[in-house]
Amino acid sequence: MKKIINIQTLLILAILVLPVLAHAQTDPGADPESAPIDGGLSILIAGGVGYGIKKIKNKIQQDK
Repeated sequence: MKKIINIQTLLILAILVLPVLAHAQTDPGADPESAPIDGGLSILIAGGVGYGIKKIKNKIQQDK
């Protein structure tokens, strides 16, 4: 029982503290309304292209 309470307490603390740590610092000279879009988008696109190439190669090998 005590172990469950400790885990729940840790989870609640993490939920309350992590959003505070996730705030990004802005450039003082930048427009506060602008946000970078390419943070992880290019990585996701590259992963999707790689996955697509892998699927095409596997499909070609199965057809042979």
